[in-house]
Amino acid sequence: MLDDAVFDVEAWLAREIGSEFARAEGAAFINGSGTNQPKGFLLQPTSNANDATRAFGTLQFVASGNATSFDTAPELKLIDLVHSLKSGHRQGAVFIMNTATLSAVRKFKAADGSFLWQPGLMEGQPARLLGYPVIEADDMPDIAAGAFPIAFGNFRNGYLIAERSATQILRDPYTNKPYVNFYATKRVGGQVLDSEAIKLLKIST
Repeated sequence: MLDDAVFDVEAWLAREIGSEFARAEGAAFINGSGTNQPKGFLLQPTSNANDATRAFGTLQFVASGNATSFDTAPELKLIDLVHSLKSGHRQGAVFIMNTATLSAVRKFKAADGSFLWQPGLMEGQPARLLGYPVIEADDMPDIAAGAFPIAFGNFRNGYLIAERSATQILRDPYTNKPYVNFYATKRVGGQVLDSEAIKLLKIST
């Protein structure tokens, strides 16, 4: 089949493998255990203490004020979350949340009735919340008591990704004839580098 296919099977397989690696990496950067995979930022210890008093490596959270959802004035908690981040880190900061949380956030309104959510004005531009881009990540937790459904921060400054090399694919047509085996490897690590650059919104318990 590899020799007779009318399209480049190996190139297609490489793309599929790349997509799977990207999905696994995204999940690990959020929830990874740190054992044989990157350590996700949600696995860091957390505290509501500010930057001046919080232990290094501990992420600060802002509590929602409600055990099942956001407070009655959710825009105020989101503003608190934004301004818990130092101004230097706010340049380049983004919100991260999953689609269920995003659905709830898109309904939030300010006191004048305007939506906090602002769709991208140009094609290819991300939607914005309080002026900051929003990234949708399926591996972020849903809204639930004690969960951290929203992260806000400058992840370029706050989270280190160490990638040793690009994906390597080894073709083996000999071991399992008449089949061809493909072995794909990639070495990547990650962990929080600056705990002041990432903040979390916590649903109260």
